[in-house]
Amino acid sequence: MSGIFKAYDIRGLVGKDLNAARAYWIGRGLAAGVFGGHSPIVVSRDMRTHSPELSAALIEGLCDGACTVIDVGLAATPMNYWANAHFGAVGSVQVTASHNGPEYNGFKVSGPGATPRDFASGLDKVETFELRAEAGEMPPSATPPGTVSRPDGVLEGYLDFMAPIVAPGARRVKIAVDAANGMAGFFMAPFAARLPWLEVVPLYFELDGTFPNHEADPLKAENLRDVQKLTREADCDFGVAFDGDADRCMFVDEQGQAVSSDLITALIAADVLKQHGASPILYDLRSSQIVPEWIEAHGGEAVRGRVGHSFMKRLLVEKNARFGGELSGHYYFADCFNTDSGLRALVQMLNLWRAAQENGPAPLSQLVAPLRKYSATGEINFRVADVRDVLSKIEAHFAARGAWLDHLDGLTVKEGDWWFNLRASNTEPLLRLNLEARTPQERDAHLEEVTSLIGGEIARGH
Repeated sequence: MSGIFKAYDIRGLVGKDLNAARAYWIGRGLAAGVFGGHSPIVVSRDMRTHSPELSAALIEGLCDGACTVIDVGLAATPMNYWANAHFGAVGSVQVTASHNGPEYNGFKVSGPGATPRDFASGLDKVETFELRAEAGEMPPSATPPGTVSRPDGVLEGYLDFMAPIVAPGARRVKIAVDAANGMAGFFMAPFAARLPWLEVVPLYFELDGTFPNHEADPLKAENLRDVQKLTREADCDFGVAFDGDADRCMFVDEQGQAVSSDLITALIAADVLKQHGASPILYDLRSSQIVPEWIEAHGGEAVRGRVGHSFMKRLLVEKNARFGGELSGHYYFADCFNTDSGLRALVQMLNLWRAAQENGPAPLSQLVAPLRKYSATGEINFRVADVRDVLSKIEAHFAARGAWLDHLDGLTVKEGDWWFNLRASNTEPLLRLNLEARTPQERDAHLEEVTSLIGGEIARGH
């Protein structure tokens, strides 16, 4: 795994790592190494300036690899998953670089039923195929090549699919929505138009792959400022900010205060358990201790998982879970093909908020208040000379103190009421730290200790 081939997808700088010629060979590699020439394959793309060219080249490569392609054009990544299942495809590809800046693009790949395909389950074969092509071992194109169809009504079909998930009732709700000039701007207006009780105050709904207002990464605090301000000024019930391809979102309460995604996971989990009864619920290992506590208090089985969408999706299927959430703002639903969907998470939040008002006013801040039990650092990134050396040193230090140690994903250490997880990034050369304690004072003291042991430079802007 190297270059543009990442743990979960294919992604790189356009013009440097990625261009139309390379997209063509990636299409050929996907046809041969992942899809085996079987059909059809759904292809869709985001609003980035280079997505049309890369999508066209990818489709040409798939067709020359004997695949028939259903090109659905502009779509959010969750729409790609829906189209995969709706059209009975053997796989799908979304052309996107998710939350990355405008200079990036890439490909998210799924198998039948929107099952994830990552480096360990097929993308490694694409990398090998491409290397062989570069060396001149180019297999002949299919004769005749696969064909391309472009169906109408894809957005309407997707919204028809989402409609039954929205709870009935007429109670009004007003929300601020920041699409960050990304793909949420493609579906939010027609979605809201179907719901006369929903008032959306829009922010940056214009599709613009140059991201002129702010990065399409709601995990960064600076990218939430506009929706926080709008939520307060427009007197909204809550606000939501999407990432670039709309498979992820973050929420803010009526006061404009950000609500971390692990707390939203706990909130949604309780609602899902109330609706459907006892079920396993997934949470990623960076989440607050309140998440498993809350899940179990509401009759669910809390299942701790590795970080990353491909791991979480597989675990959802393996455990027959109805729902799972990650600290990064990915929320996974069994009724959405076991995939992550920002719009599906928003629907669940609309449903639970409206239901909570039946017994009198219950603002989101009030609903979240019982979950603010612990004090967390949020994710802090470090640049270090040797990731393995740092992890080994820290493990030895805490093992000597008799701490509880775990290696599900990186290194997790727990001592009494505080814990931390330290893991290598799957997408960048960084060590990522998440630490939590019972009080802010304890959190800061333990953070100082762990930071001194890591000894690296804090990576700003990640």
